[in-house]
Amino acid sequence: MLIKIYSAAPVGIEAVPVTIEVHAVPGFDFTLVGLPDNAVKESHERIVAALTVNNYDAMRRAFTINMAPADIKKEGASFDLPLAVGMLAGSEIVKTQELDNYLILGELSLDGSLQPIRGALPIALCARKEGFKGIILPEANADEAAVVDGIEVYGLKDINEVVRFLNGEPFDDLNPDKKFEPAYVDIQALFDEKAFPSDSDFADVRGQYKVRRAVEIAAAGGHNMIMVGPPGAGKSMIAKRIPSILPPLTLEEALETTKIHSVAGLTNKRKGTSGSLIVQRPFRSPHHTITDVALVGGGSNPHPGEISLAHNGVLFLDELPEYKRSVLEVLRQPLEDRHITVSRAKDTVDYPASFMLVAAMNPCPCGHYGENNPAHPCTCTPAQIHRYMSKISGPLLDRIDIQCEIEAVPYEQLRDSQPGESSAVMRERVLKARAIQNDRFKHSKLVHCNAMMTSKMVRQYCALDAECDKMLEFAMTKLGLSARAYDRILKVARTIADIEGAHDIQKNHLLEAISYRSLDRSNWAG
Repeated sequence: MLIKIYSAAPVGIEAVPVTIEVHAVPGFDFTLVGLPDNAVKESHERIVAALTVNNYDAMRRAFTINMAPADIKKEGASFDLPLAVGMLAGSEIVKTQELDNYLILGELSLDGSLQPIRGALPIALCARKEGFKGIILPEANADEAAVVDGIEVYGLKDINEVVRFLNGEPFDDLNPDKKFEPAYVDIQALFDEKAFPSDSDFADVRGQYKVRRAVEIAAAGGHNMIMVGPPGAGKSMIAKRIPSILPPLTLEEALETTKIHSVAGLTNKRKGTSGSLIVQRPFRSPHHTITDVALVGGGSNPHPGEISLAHNGVLFLDELPEYKRSVLEVLRQPLEDRHITVSRAKDTVDYPASFMLVAAMNPCPCGHYGENNPAHPCTCTPAQIHRYMSKISGPLLDRIDIQCEIEAVPYEQLRDSQPGESSAVMRERVLKARAIQNDRFKHSKLVHCNAMMTSKMVRQYCALDAECDKMLEFAMTKLGLSARAYDRILKVARTIADIEGAHDIQKNHLLEAISYRSLDRSNWAG
């Protein structure tokens, strides 16, 4: 007796269908082939225990099970359920009529209950693409998969419910009219309820008008930025409020972001999600002890790193010089390409990494260099300051569009009872600037904001008049800036013009953009 069950396996942030072929004959044996990993090989013991506890006599057969295609590594415990269903069907306990219509996946506990899996959203998208009627998976993953329209998603609690569903039996013998209902998620209600963080607002920030302006420009154009200032000046506080002024995620962005967090197993652990769809822009803030593999992704079995988990959102690196030099240097390529390719002996996967980098650091080891405060004089030697600052390479700094200094907040502003400008007010200006950019780049699928412009687009949309061109030439020469800095100054100037609703880049826009590249570079590494 030959039976086919259909499941799927995540590969990168996508999923590929997996066909499980079960050959059952009288006897007592179990053979599993098709490149399963150890977790899949161990599934036999879990399945036997789960079926025995629930009084299913499926062990009086010899099973040969093939998982195709054989060239794709089958990982994790999500194949427990389709393997168990195949054994039950081979034992004539489960009817086979509906098996061709559904993708089936789920991890089995020893009592037969279904545990959540990774990658439910990309697998649901795979089911729709392959033309399946629906998907059967653990109840905990039902809301996540249900954001995909066009397929039926059944989130079930245990093996007993799966058997009843496939056999066309009612949900409950005591209530024969009650049928299994597919999961439903109101996507628009999710966006309306949780589109913006509610626990952080720029109204809490006192003073820091210059930095608030820089943050607004960065959000309006999707620019990377770095803040350099003494301890306690509010660098972290400001950075954590940036998502509150960013544009809301589009449905396409939300799906892509959720796919990444889904394959990483984080959709039920993240703020801004109900376990179904991520509707707030991610904000990732890894500790400075992070490794380069954890940052960019990878491992023996590749998984997304922090830069991919920050896709469509913010990656915040606090105390930037405390990160290992090797960790920071791996950021250079994804900052340019907005994706990362992870190559290993077993596999090569590509992860998106279009994030807004926000970094913060002190100007010296003690944090008080250049601060005009007798109570906190700088105690660092020039050699210590140079060694500290040189941990940040010039090529990395060159990729950061907006570089601003932040000063300690005066006491008068701290005790001011009047709240600062709210995130909602700042967000309105950001949204107006983004609307201009959306219209500008409406014919491009890859460019959505000024920071993403190609060199060709910079020449097209950032043309300067003779006076501005001469001013920029002087600044480039005086500050010793690179060709990359030239493009980034023009991109920032274009964003400032968009905020003010100007058609062309004017003198004041260019001057402000240049001011964000004027950090003292004498102590930075080349």
